[in-house]
Order: sequence, then structure tokens, then C-alpha cells
Amino acid sequence: MITNIGKASAPRCCNSVKYYLLLLLVLSISLQQRNYVLADEDEEDEGEVMKKGTTDVQAKRRYRRRGILRRKDTSVASLLFPGVAPEEYASDDLIPMWVELVESKKTQVPFDYYDLPVCPGPSVGALQRMRKNLGAKLQGYNMKPSPYAIRTLNDIGCTAVCMVKITPKKLRWLRKLVERQYRVHVSLDGLPVLMRSKDLNYAVRGYPVGFKAPPSFTGLKQDEYYLYNHLRLTISYNKDPSFEGSRIVGFDVHPVSILHEFDDEVKSDSKLETCDPEKGEKVINDPSSYLALRMADDETPVKNTLDVVYSYEVEWVKSALAWSDRWDIYLVGSPDDEVHYFAIVNSLMIVIFLSGSIATVLLRTLRKDITAYNELANSIEDAEEAQTGWKLVHGDVFRPPKDYALFLSVAVGTGAQLGMAVSLTILLALLRVINFMNKGQALTTIIVLYVLSGSVAGYTSSRLYKFFEAQSWKQNTVITAAAFPGLLVVMFICLDVFLALAGAATAVSIWTIIALFLLWLCVSTPLVFVGSYFGFRAPKIEVPTKTNQISRFIPDAPPYSMVLGGILPFGSVCIEMFFILGALWLHQIYYVVGFLLLVIIILVISCAEVGIMMCYMQLSAEDHQWWWRSFLNTASAGGYLFLYCLWFLSTKLDLVGFLPILVYLTYMSMLSLAFALFCGSVGFLSCFTFNKMIYGALKVD
Repeated sequence: MITNIGKASAPRCCNSVKYYLLLLLVLSISLQQRNYVLADEDEEDEGEVMKKGTTDVQAKRRYRRRGILRRKDTSVASLLFPGVAPEEYASDDLIPMWVELVESKKTQVPFDYYDLPVCPGPSVGALQRMRKNLGAKLQGYNMKPSPYAIRTLNDIGCTAVCMVKITPKKLRWLRKLVERQYRVHVSLDGLPVLMRSKDLNYAVRGYPVGFKAPPSFTGLKQDEYYLYNHLRLTISYNKDPSFEGSRIVGFDVHPVSILHEFDDEVKSDSKLETCDPEKGEKVINDPSSYLALRMADDETPVKNTLDVVYSYEVEWVKSALAWSDRWDIYLVGSPDDEVHYFAIVNSLMIVIFLSGSIATVLLRTLRKDITAYNELANSIEDAEEAQTGWKLVHGDVFRPPKDYALFLSVAVGTGAQLGMAVSLTILLALLRVINFMNKGQALTTIIVLYVLSGSVAGYTSSRLYKFFEAQSWKQNTVITAAAFPGLLVVMFICLDVFLALAGAATAVSIWTIIALFLLWLCVSTPLVFVGSYFGFRAPKIEVPTKTNQISRFIPDAPPYSMVLGGILPFGSVCIEMFFILGALWLHQIYYVVGFLLLVIIILVISCAEVGIMMCYMQLSAEDHQWWWRSFLNTASAGGYLFLYCLWFLSTKLDLVGFLPILVYLTYMSMLSLAFALFCGSVGFLSCFTFNKMIYGALKVD
């Protein structure tokens, strides 16, 4: 994008891109090291782990002390490309089962697992603790070890974990979670847990907190709420002589609601009458033994708490499924390749239509006009008669904008920065340096790339601002560095206050906000100043015509182009946006990065062609103030994106309450604004280059 502004920017742009790629590769490799664990403060935790059945050799190997931080031995492939290299487990290895968020499609306000009245997790040193990155903190992902102990190839019968006394306040909250269809998400060996049924042909990630039964089922006067307190876990594994140990290829759960019978306080080694592991019988859902979420009925004395016993069982099943195919079941219901091919064809048809219009209307007409004008240039009278339409405004077409030149340069610079960050993100994703399946890592990479692209915004904004003959270069640099990030941070903090009051897991701590502020202050802002320094030192952008001292009269014309200009660019990406919004809000998996790259390329071409078409029509109407119009013509695609998000909210989402809708609208307005800036900058720079080319071909004094 910078090469469209001036010739002197090309070498600096190429060199900076090389430095960015090298630096981003190093940063991305460091972000992959997710398996760090805290070292034990003393030897007692390590001894406790070895007492649980792990041999001395395994304990020394798996809990080897390495200074303050220690991690498992991992290969270079698993470090560079997470999720590509399989993890192999020896028999009786302790495998951590991670608990994630408790979330619902109806609210989009997730909660932490341990906020629920559940069994407490293991101690700090007993299992690994997942280290959170910046993106995970912003999204509220806080993976913690679960209270369930799982060992390789060890089947576990019905085993009690603990007993929890649920207070009336927590009980009402649990009923609310069940009402709003909250689901618990856990993972094992990087695989999210699945509820699936071959008979009903469905597969859903996570398991529900409980379920609601209507009066027709219970015979009561109102709906009854039940809690799932027993997990029947099924782990599929693959074992082959070509590798050592076992590879996990499936992780399923069957939740059960059961009212356990017990006498005294239940502990992890307690035996229950309804849960006998020695019998080897599976616990099933029986309507006569469901655990109802109510304090007591009329026949029993009223208690202040509801005693709930949590239990689980584990079954290991050998499978012929290859490790490389274990994610196929998670893609059930996700968009397939045929739909994406249809989206690409739809976008290509729009581009072909625009390209055909430009080839037939612009190129032929322009070539004829330029040839006729240059042939008559020797005759003054004939030349004056030949000056019609866009040729009449050659003395005013490069006149600086009379209104808000500062904000225009800042908007174009910010759009160029966003374009650079998106391009580098997709490039790293195609190289498999980052993985979109890890949303926290992907968001961290996007933030780092955007921060490191600050020099692109400073350089682009300063070069335009210098061409506009403005003098407040310090003001331009500060606004470029602070305008868009500052607006996003203000919106984010306002939303974070509401999330914190609701107790949501996505409420960001003050320390994370301070870290973002330091990242902007210490990295992004200096890079913007560096880019502005080189931008203002570079020669002024040269144009082929001289500007008249007196501005030419502009005929009145309705600004309909700003409304119509964004339809085609948005139409080229609307199908792909459906998949992206589904991945963001419907918990689907988005994995087709190659399609995304093609769609973005088509979007850039569409914005450039629409901007050029609209600009030519405006100049033909003898309106030489094309600066803001060329930006807003394609930036209006962001408005159509926001309208599309409203349609998606009303038809595809079933949000309940004010806060979930506020969360959705806040994030979608951020996305729409960034989309508008990116499309607007592409349209503006394309029009600038187009005008330099056509007026450079005229023989004008």
C-alpha cells in the first residue's frame, strides 16, 4: 500500500517487511511454548505425585526441576507447529484434563468453571498449570487442571470425587445457568470433550450443566431443573508398533444426573451405595434417580444447603482412527469445502464484473479521450474545446482537501496498518507458525503484529499529511498513534465494567489493561514516530499537474456514491463473513486460511476497482474534491458489515438479556470500524494512483 504513495517508499517498505517477518517468527515460536509449569516450592508436591502410582523414573522424567520454570520434553516439530506433532503417553502416565469456560450461545457471557459449586481442583504442584498469553487473558480463557484424575489405559469405575454443599444463592444461579443452556468445556491432550451419538447423528462440544424437564415429564406444576453430577468419560486411543506409547484420538463424555445415596461426608475414596466401582456397572440416566436442583420437598425437613456428590468413570477404547484424522468429527456442522468454493466463485464473479466494467468503460473511454486531447493540444482553441469532463479539472484535481485533511491522513494510515497486520497474520497462519484453533495465541499474534506495524501507519499518514501542505506534524503523529487504539480501548473498558459487575470470566483485570497500555506506549507509539520521521523526511509526493491558484466551481451532485460504493466490496466477502461470525459466536471451527487469503485478495481488488469507477464518475461530473469521497465510497462497506451483523444477531443468535447483546454489538462495531478503515484506505490509495496515471498521460502545461 505504501508503494502507491511515492517511489521513495518502496525500499523502506521491503526492508521493514523483512525485519517484521524475522522478528515475528521469533515471537511466534516463543508464543508456542504453552506447556510451562511452575516449579514446586518444596519436595513435598513431587513426593505426593510419585505416591499416586507413578514410578520413580517417570516422576524424575516428568517433574525434572529446571530453575524457576520447567516443562515437558518436546520436539522441535511440536514447538514450531503445535497440534501437528502427536503426543505419546506411556502406560499409567498421569494426563492432565483441563477445564475451560462455562459458556452458552444464548448469552455470550461465560463464567469460570470453579465459580460453579464443583469440586476444587488439584494443588499447584500436583499437575501442570497452563500459562496464559495476552490473547487468552483478553478472551477470558483460563485453563485450569480439573479435579478428575486420568491415567493412560487405566479404566476407572464409578468413583466419587467430593461432596459439595450448595447454598440457596448458588442453587438459584445454577438453575439460571441450566435455563440459559450453559455448557462446560474441558479438554484432554488438546481435544475438546464431545457429546455425540451415532444413532442420532450429532456431535456437540462440551456437556450441559443440567437440563430442564417440562411438567408433562415430571408431573409437577412447573418446570423442574436437574444437575449433571456424574461424568462417564470415554477415551479412544491408537496404538501401533511404529511409535511408542499410546496416542489419544477421541475424547467423549456422557453426563448423568444421579442422586447418590451416602451416609457421612463423601471424600475421594468414599464408597457410595449408588456408585460401586467393583461391580463395573455403568451409571445411567434414570428418571427415578435424577438430581433435582431444589432444596427439599414437603416431606423432608428443610435444609440450608443441597448436598451434591460429584463422581466420574473412565473407559479406554482402542480405535483404528489415525491421529491425523482425530479432528474430523469436530468439523461436523462446520462449513465444508464446497460451500467455500461457492463463496469464492461468488466473489470472483463480482470481480470479473467490475474488471469488465473498467475494461470496457474506463480504459476504452479514457484511451480515446487522452488520444483525442493530445492530438489537439497544438491548437489552443481546439484544446480548449477538447477539455470536457474530467480533463477540465486537471488544475484542481490534486488540490489538498479543504476539510479535515488531518483526519483523512490518519484514517488512511490506520487502514494501511490494519492491512499490513492482517496480511502478515494470514501469512504466518499459512506457514503454520500460528494456529487459529488456539484462539488466545491467534489474538496475541494479531495484537503483536498490529503493534509492530505502527511504523506503516506513521509513514503513510505523514507522507499524505506532508502532501496536503499541513504543518502540525506532531499532532498528526500523536493522533495516528492514539486515535484508533484509544477508541477501541475506551469501548473495551466500558464493556469490561459491565462484565466485571456480572462476574463474567471474560472480565479483564486491571493488570492486563495496564499491559496493553504499556504495549501501546512503549512499542506502538515509538514505531509510529519512527515511521512519521521517515515519512516527513521523504520527498514530497510528485503529481503530474500544477494546481491553479483559484479553485474551480463544483457543480451540485447528490453523494449517492458513498451509499452504493460499499455494496460490491461487502458482497464479495459476505458469504465468508457468515463462516467467520459462526466461528466467533456459534463456537464453530474456522480452519480454511487459504480461502480467507483468496477472499481478502478479492476484497482488495473489489475496493480498488469500485473506488476507481466512482472517482472517474465524480471527475467526469467536474467535481475535483475526490479525496474524502474516494475514502468513504469503499469505507461504507463497514456500514453494510454492521447491518449484516444485526441481521446475524436477529436470525442466527438467540441472545437473552441486555449484557449479551451489548457484548455482541460492541465487538461487531469494532470489527466493522476496522473493516471500514481497511477498505477506505485501499480505495483512497487506488484512486490516488489512478489519478496520477491518467493526468500524467495528458499533455498539460
